[in-house]
Amino acid sequence: MNTPNTSKYTELKQGNAVAFGDDLTIALIQPSDLIDIIAMLNDERVNQYLFFAPADNSFYEGYFNPLIESTQHAIESGNWAESLVFVIRDSAGKYMGMTAVTSVMFLTGNYEVGYQLPYHAWRQGIATRACQLMVDIGFHQLGAHKISADCYASNVGSYKTLEKCGFVAEGCQKDYYKTEHGFDDKLYYGLTQAAFNAR
Repeated sequence: MNTPNTSKYTELKQGNAVAFGDDLTIALIQPSDLIDIIAMLNDERVNQYLFFAPADNSFYEGYFNPLIESTQHAIESGNWAESLVFVIRDSAGKYMGMTAVTSVMFLTGNYEVGYQLPYHAWRQGIATRACQLMVDIGFHQLGAHKISADCYASNVGSYKTLEKCGFVAEGCQKDYYKTEHGFDDKLYYGLTQAAFNAR
């Protein structure tokens, strides 16, 4: 994985959008992003793989607004927020997804990575690029010693993305999620700093 240079990290930390491949930009979440995020989460093609969706818009607002606030405070103080949420857009400003690397409560050095893309952004390699960047930030900027992720077993695109980024399967909980069509397993993936450095 290529590590973004220091100036790109600095720009991201300051809340600025930076190039994310040839045709996309990525930036820390801001209030104007919420409408696009909610629209994505209300799409059944997306939320079939999310245990917390669909939900009332007030639920999403209650979850994301504190994250947006803490992000704004961190930008003002020149620090990374505890939970980093980024939004991806194309050159015309069209919403192309979100990604995050968040600390695990009470476990210093443990982080989790995630990504959700609107349907029109699927199968373009965006999730893989997003996951790679979150891993880079986690290990190079946040001092992570372990980054974890989980997903539905039926979400092949998600776990294939994790595998492309160096994550290894660490477990499975059978019939964890109740779905419209029965039950689905929960897959666990992880990547240690040692394994990351050896890549």
